[in-house]
Amino acid sequence: MILDAEEDIEVVGEASDGEQAVSSAARFNPDVILMDVRMPNMDGIEATRKIVSADGAGAAGSEDADPALDRPRVLMLTTFELDEYVYESLRAGASGFLLKDVPADQLVAGIRVVAEGDALLAPSVTKRLISDFSAARAAKAAEENPPAGLDELTTREMEVFKLIARGMSNHEIAQELVVSETTVKTHVARILMKLGLRDRVQAVVLAYESGLVQPGAA
Repeated sequence: MILDAEEDIEVVGEASDGEQAVSSAARFNPDVILMDVRMPNMDGIEATRKIVSADGAGAAGSEDADPALDRPRVLMLTTFELDEYVYESLRAGASGFLLKDVPADQLVAGIRVVAEGDALLAPSVTKRLISDFSAARAAKAAEENPPAGLDELTTREMEVFKLIARGMSNHEIAQELVVSETTVKTHVARILMKLGLRDRVQAVVLAYESGLVQPGAA
């Protein structure tokens, strides 16, 4: 009902569980999927993983197309403010995460943000997500080889990458580095391309998991 009231949003399908979500994604190829975390048969995290994976049933387009652009973007919704769901949702490829009690206008805004290719996290869970999950993983990652593509980043791109990981917007990064916002957008696009990432959310996860950024660092 909320979405039907928006002129620029069309609901093309609904699903009662994760299995139906995967098949519906392949059938309708929507721009955005609002995905529940807890569902019967297949939960939302596994459904998201299948939809956004390179060989998932939800992938669309030809073999020559950019698979990250062809696949729907997933916005997770849950009543549970539990960090493990947030973290696993993002690792599965979700582009955003919101609690179900979010006001209607924020839900609609979140859909538009994700549809435009950006990423979205509920502010109430972001800080705890980083603190609780990244520390242990970062310690382990420090002993391993850095992610592929990280050594391809220029000095400036590495600066931008670290600022993205701290949750800064393009405008804030531009102010921090004293450059134009257009320049920052170019750097962000190149960073995502070199690291093979879908969006800023995956960039944040990668930065903390690789130990590049530590929780609580200035």
